[in-house]
Amino acid sequence: MKTIMIICGAGHATSTVVRTKVESWLKSEGLASEVEVKQSSIGAQAKDIAADKYDIVISTTQVPENIKDKVIMGLGLLTGFGAEQGFAQVKERLGK
Repeated sequence: MKTIMIICGAGHATSTVVRTKVESWLKSEGLASEVEVKQSSIGAQAKDIAADKYDIVISTTQVPENIKDKVIMGLGLLTGFGAEQGFAQVKERLGK
């Protein structure tokens, strides 16, 4: 099973909205049973992200430079503008 970590500044507001959208998309793609979705704050997860603990990381906030290449920026998933590109990146990282 793959793990997606969705992060925002505090781990509450925008990550909750994006998590709901990602979970809905996973269901529509028939992938929900293959993926566990979690959410948190960037402060609580930066070390685990750097250590490659998660298969996919989606962020709605700025992340430290040392983990930028491991993170999908999720503002498009939050706003809807560019959501297709964000979901395409998730699908690619899932190997689908």
